[in-house]
Amino acid sequence: MEDAVYRAPPSDGLLIAPLDEFTAVYHRASGITHLLTEPAPQILVAVQAGAWSLDALLDRLGRDYDLADGTREALTARLDELVEAGLVERV
Repeated sequence: MEDAVYRAPPSDGLLIAPLDEFTAVYHRASGITHLLTEPAPQILVAVQAGAWSLDALLDRLGRDYDLADGTREALTARLDELVEAGLVERV
């Protein structure tokens, strides 16, 4: 089975504002503001740069950040949460 590819809405579809340990993300399409904690904001920024497979995204995040739990399972769980919130698409 081929891995899913993940992408974010167009950059003008989200307003992102850091707030201390949280990041507020306003999703224009739904009108909902989400409060995210690490590593969700970093994942969201990465998928805004284009569509990524799970392995490619894990590799990129591993290069850019010191991942405390850098496993496929942990990343899949975070991506599933972002998909459920409507901030990331699985294509």
